[in-house]
Amino acid sequence: MKLVAALLAAALSAAVPPALAGSLEATVATPAGKPAEDSAVVLEALAAAPPRTRPPAPAIEQRDREFRPYLTIVQTGTAVEFPNRDPFKHHVYSFSPAKVFEIKLYAGKPAQPVIFDKAGEVALGCNIHDWMEAYVLVVNTRHFAKTDAAGHALISDVPPGRYRLQVWHPRQKAAFASREIEIGTAPLKLDLVMNIAPRIVKAKPPIDSDQY
Repeated sequence: MKLVAALLAAALSAAVPPALAGSLEATVATPAGKPAEDSAVVLEALAAAPPRTRPPAPAIEQRDREFRPYLTIVQTGTAVEFPNRDPFKHHVYSFSPAKVFEIKLYAGKPAQPVIFDKAGEVALGCNIHDWMEAYVLVVNTRHFAKTDAAGHALISDVPPGRYRLQVWHPRQKAAFASREIEIGTAPLKLDLVMNIAPRIVKAKPPIDSDQY
């Protein structure tokens, strides 16, 4: 009897279709119509959402005396690795209120990752190579994406419901006015405008002058 009951329960469970989810396809551009690469597009549920799998933990590399990638978006509580791929040492730090930390002169992979446990914007620098810069945006949601070179971002696997849409860029001239949107089971496409300043990249000295 127990076996029959178990088989019946399994059959009923298999007959239930998987939860339907929606998506947001956003295109972010400047007022002049140029793609706004490296914009963070974020959805925060207005109602309590069930716990879901956390996105994979990212890594921010130091390679060719640059941080890669320029922008990383993580969910609150995410541990981030900072592997050094260069043949010399780096000294990574941040003085941002959302995360103050320092990884002193090191090569290879630090013994411990950095846990970003508070929502906010985090600017990264290197105490040895002052032209190096990168940013981490820490958010209280798993629904986010970063725009590519064409200004496109896709947030998939979003449960239907109402969300607050936010957009952020490291070089934004003014804060984006957040708005409420409805996510259904059909893809939602939005064109968004973000006024950003051009990126000014500092020149790197010759590699043979680097003492570290």
